[in-house]
Amino acid sequence: MGKAKSPRRVGDNEALAVGTTIRGSAQKLNLVAQQIRGKKVEEALNILTFSKKAMAKDATKVLASAIANAENNHNLDVDALVVAEASVGKAITMKRFHTRGRGKSTRILKPFSKLRIVVREEEEA
Repeated sequence: MGKAKSPRRVGDNEALAVGTTIRGSAQKLNLVAQQIRGKKVEEALNILTFSKKAMAKDATKVLASAIANAENNHNLDVDALVVAEASVGKAITMKRFHTRGRGKSTRILKPFSKLRIVVREEEEA
């Protein structure tokens, strides 16, 4: 009996991966995501691998997961994949306090971000 299967959130020739709690601000992660939007998957992996930005390491993991999902779950051709969408959003923010002089304290905010990558199989023209 059970629950009905939920519909796919992406198209038939697309695969999705989501990184939910990536440590760092959404603004910094978006700078990395901008570099890979619309690129072929192989080129995007090279860009992320040799990027100096620290957020590129987490983005590489999410992109690799999207590629694996496309290959194993949806039987898509890995060589024809393109990064169709790379969207970034805010997740939780941890609040911490740092003690200061004269009995005062300041708030430290430790933000987390979400990264959603969709890869699409493009037909070669």
